[in-house]
Amino acid sequence: MRGLFTVGIDPNPEAPARDEVDAFEIVGGQDFEGTCAIVEKYGIDAIVTAAADKPLRMMARIAEKYGFPFYSTDCARWSTDKFLMKERFELYGIGHARGRLASNVTEASDLEFPLIVKPRDNSGSRGVVLCSNIEELSASRLDTVLVEEFIDGSEYSIEALHYGGKSEIIQFTEKKTTEFPYNVELGHKQPAPLSDGQKDAIATVITKIAEALNFDNCPSHTELKINSRGIFVIETSPRLGGDYITSDLVPLSTGINIEDQLLHLALGEPVNTVTGRVEKASAVEYFHFPEGTVKSITPAFHALSKAPGVTSFTPEFQIGTRITPITSSLNRYGSYIISANNYPELVTLIDKYNSIIDKSVKLIK
Repeated sequence: MRGLFTVGIDPNPEAPARDEVDAFEIVGGQDFEGTCAIVEKYGIDAIVTAAADKPLRMMARIAEKYGFPFYSTDCARWSTDKFLMKERFELYGIGHARGRLASNVTEASDLEFPLIVKPRDNSGSRGVVLCSNIEELSASRLDTVLVEEFIDGSEYSIEALHYGGKSEIIQFTEKKTTEFPYNVELGHKQPAPLSDGQKDAIATVITKIAEALNFDNCPSHTELKINSRGIFVIETSPRLGGDYITSDLVPLSTGINIEDQLLHLALGEPVNTVTGRVEKASAVEYFHFPEGTVKSITPAFHALSKAPGVTSFTPEFQIGTRITPITSSLNRYGSYIISANNYPELVTLIDKYNSIIDKSVKLIK
């Protein structure tokens, strides 16, 4: 890989990418001393953590100890605690949902329903609950969690890089999710259909976020909503987006390999987001069906793997699979990734292929 000697660490001895690195070591995501030992064993010069939140604090401590280009330990602390993040948003005047920490119902009784109850230190919508009234809130486990007002509106994620005191948006992503209470991603499209004015306003917000959380030498993945009242940040993190957003969609829609640019940041090298830049469109669609058991799958479904624009086709179901409601990103049923010349063409292809999928996969109750 670019002539680099790479060392991968993971608590899972069967980590999927263990064979893609030059050396692999089993180390926990919070094991500071164990990671220090790896740094010294191999003479590490730079570190990267891509799309995971849990090791962010530990990796920031590693970078601080060894002088690696990275974000600060303060940045990691503010970014992995939703309450601290909200406090920073308040300080810098960044639009967000009104809320507070609560351990009982009375501490949140003055907030306007519906309310979102979420762990202060989790990601990926895990543990998030929507409460429509005081009875549902009373039934929730309020063990010093973050309770905040629900923000309606269209949902987007913003993929950016932060370096040399500047914040550069690489792509705007449109999100499609399940209904609450789970709010799991069912698809992402790039570029999001936003006006130039909306993009400029979002760019201003991203710059404020970078100042508030001290983003530097890092990417960021920011989730936000837009409604008639403005732009409201749901949360952000100094990492790459998951769900194939930065690994596949960004390169397909922009021509920029944002993962490679992250390596440049880690190595203290110049970032280049101009050479090879294109303006195309891409999307990932997750297979989802009504509840039931898969009875039959026609050849037309499998033929989609070679359909125009399809770059990846990975169903994770077969005849006999029991389809249950999608409650997290861990129990989805596979996906397909698609590339197109522009957004209207992308939407046309998605509608066409989703129609084929609906007709090709038959379920019984």
